[in-house]
Amino acid sequence: MKNQFLSTLVMLVMVGATAQKLKVQEGDFENLKGIGTYTVVFDYTDVQIPKFENEEEFLKDKMDKREKKEAGDGERFKNDWFNDRPDRYHPKFIESFNKRFDGEVKVTEDDAEYTMKIHTTKIYPGYNVGIVRHNAEIDATFTVFKTGDEGNTLFSGSYRDVQGSGAMGYDYNSGYRISECYAKLAKNIAGVIKKKVLK
Repeated sequence: MKNQFLSTLVMLVMVGATAQKLKVQEGDFENLKGIGTYTVVFDYTDVQIPKFENEEEFLKDKMDKREKKEAGDGERFKNDWFNDRPDRYHPKFIESFNKRFDGEVKVTEDDAEYTMKIHTTKIYPGYNVGIVRHNAEIDATFTVFKTGDEGNTLFSGSYRDVQGSGAMGYDYNSGYRISECYAKLAKNIAGVIKKKVLK
């Protein structure tokens, strides 16, 4: 029984490591050499929510359930779902990315010569109902191009199933759980830039 548990644990760790490994889609890390500042932009076009046809169906389902419990809760959920992007996810990504460097590389929402676009293609909000919880997960592609010339990709790569760590199990808010995915995504991207570009 103990051996079976250990085997399962090792397999889960290996699956997690594989899922969060960068898949290069276009370009080369050499193209990023010498870039110190990126304007970071976030794109949620056609984002998929597991178990739902699309984001609209997900929102309708969650809003309807909340409205049945208390009038106005559905609309509050929808507002939070979209407001969490600029209020939680973007600042968390920027903070997590920038703290990995000593100023030699950074991302900013101000104008810069080069742009890093974070296109989120999947969001799984996870859940925490006290005795049972599951991390949130995102899939995302990051693409680098000279600002104003998006058609000329310098580099593009993607990550799957990026999970954020919870707040010692007290992550009852979906916005918080998802924001931790963006912190992890930023850590992954910063790590690969340090390894491949600043080597």
